[in-house]
Amino acid sequence: MGLIITIIIGLVAGAVAHRVLNSRGGFLGSLVVGLVGALLGGELAAILNLNVTGGILDRLIIAVIGAILFLFIWKKLFK
Repeated sequence: MGLIITIIIGLVAGAVAHRVLNSRGGFLGSLVVGLVGALLGGELAAILNLNVTGGILDRLIIAVIGAILFLFIWKKLFK
């Protein structure tokens, strides 16, 4: 069940990141951006010592922030 929730959070985070940065991305692109963003956001939260309880909303916010950061860096590097 945890894997399914992670994939759903990744899809939502990727879709939000694509909308915020006005970028294109299909289903697979959103999934990859969201999952990488979730990993990046989790590492960033750990480095900054943020107190994240691990709820779905917390995971979604961290994943969206990480996905936006990842997509922003990706666009700057490969544009």
